[in-house]
Amino acid sequence: MQVLRRLTSKAERTEWGREHGFESLRTYEDFAASSPVNTYEDLKLAIDRMRQGERDVLWPGQVRWYAKSSGTTNDKSKFIPVSQDGLRDTHYAGGRDAVAWYLGNNPHSRIFDGKALILGGSHASNYNLKNSLVGDLSAILIENINPLVNLVRVPKKETALLSDFELKRDRIAHEAIRENVTNLSGVPSWMLSVMNRVLEITGKDNLSEVWPNLEMFFHGGVAFTPYREQYRKLIPSANMHYMETYNASEGFFGIQDDPSDLSMSLMLDYGVFYEFIPMDELESPNPHVVPLWGVETGRNYAMLISTSSGLWRYMIGDTVRFTGKDPYKFVITGRTKFFINAFGEELIVDNAEVGLAEACRQTGAQVLEYTAAPVFMDGEGKCRHQWLVEFAKEPADIALFARILDETLQHVNSDYEAKRYKDITLQPLELVAARKGLFHDWLASKGKLGGQHKVPRLSNNRVHIEEMLAFNGTR
Repeated sequence: MQVLRRLTSKAERTEWGREHGFESLRTYEDFAASSPVNTYEDLKLAIDRMRQGERDVLWPGQVRWYAKSSGTTNDKSKFIPVSQDGLRDTHYAGGRDAVAWYLGNNPHSRIFDGKALILGGSHASNYNLKNSLVGDLSAILIENINPLVNLVRVPKKETALLSDFELKRDRIAHEAIRENVTNLSGVPSWMLSVMNRVLEITGKDNLSEVWPNLEMFFHGGVAFTPYREQYRKLIPSANMHYMETYNASEGFFGIQDDPSDLSMSLMLDYGVFYEFIPMDELESPNPHVVPLWGVETGRNYAMLISTSSGLWRYMIGDTVRFTGKDPYKFVITGRTKFFINAFGEELIVDNAEVGLAEACRQTGAQVLEYTAAPVFMDGEGKCRHQWLVEFAKEPADIALFARILDETLQHVNSDYEAKRYKDITLQPLELVAARKGLFHDWLASKGKLGGQHKVPRLSNNRVHIEEMLAFNGTR
């Protein structure tokens, strides 16, 4: 409640605060009754006015920075406001806490003896307004960071902010191989691309030969499960550590503070107030919204946030499941739009990650990228899920891999199991092996290489997978 009071008190003289009676709010119930749940579409017009230079709309003063994020149903991109308050009390606070927690768990760390390899996106002018820019969140953080940090990071700022990812990857690799890199920060998929380029240039077998003092990877943006074995192969050092962070364009929300626990701690003292909608009520016209103190462990929720950048009761699009409440610990289970429920199976990304991990464990395969979508009815009137998977290391028997994946999904998801019963509703899943570089090429065709861009893992329709199958030469 302290965070909520601080946010509403600061914003009470904004247009949004006046319209929703922030000055007279006394309780959480007052706030919930006065303010609607919002999607990006609901706030889009207000945000666009802010981008045009208007002050005191959703947050006090003029917000000059906008994080360009993946698009919505109606738009190619979202533009998330990032205020100076949001930078200070959320994004940078998260980065500092992640390092502090790592040092607390590893008191003999030597990460400050060398440099950090930090991947960033790019930015561009915002409506030609002076000192106002849009871009990837990582580019905004690099642009606003204390200049002293540039002395302990690589690549140089000009390289980090290049918009051409393939050119940037090459320059990053050439700059980084000359440095004593001790830690990495970035999205696993794009960092992997840079790492492979480093090995191409140096001719080394693994990164421990290039950077013998490398000890840490702060990662986020996508689930690490599909990449874990590849990182272990590329960095065989026993001193290598990994920490997941939940740092989205909208805010910094969680840190994996215990390396033995895949759950993250929810960050409660930043400029973010949290609420949650049970996933089984998400499509209801009047879903029951619960504050943080009302959540239950083991239940899937869509997350709402109110932030010090002016996002009010904003549905971020991520789904989480709490594993503990003292302290609040959680795992990311997927996206509100990344699921398959074409036949009542309610398959979520968390299920997919568990299934793929088990299939990899039993077959020795390594998955690089994947997507899946329903086949509503084939020529024989049969329905199934179709998976398109790019392997870093293919299984000897792809049919066995598919069977283990299918059986594991049934084990972890009772709805999927029920629909698979005796093949009545759903047939066994179909697995299509993707050619090398397929997902990279598809993202490139969309102008979405690098930065915050991600492959859509699960989809309730076939739009994305049909495009990818055409790129794969199987359509």
